[in-house]
Amino acid sequence: MDFKKHLEIRPEKRFGKPCLKGTRISVYDVLNWMANGMSRDQIKSDFEEITDEMIDACLAYAANKERRMISTI
Repeated sequence: MDFKKHLEIRPEKRFGKPCLKGTRISVYDVLNWMANGMSRDQIKSDFEEITDEMIDACLAYAANKERRMISTI
């Protein structure tokens, strides 16, 4: 998945953390909600601007970051 389609990093937004485009919702926010038991449907219900594709982009971003970390060890 091309997560860049749904994510942006802007220094003036959330201290440069990767966020969903057009929002102040960070990848970390989405991953944290999921880690704490929120389902996709609950997240989308609470934040109507979030789509399944955006959630997938957050997961793909985290997987890509993890893969890069492991390859440097």
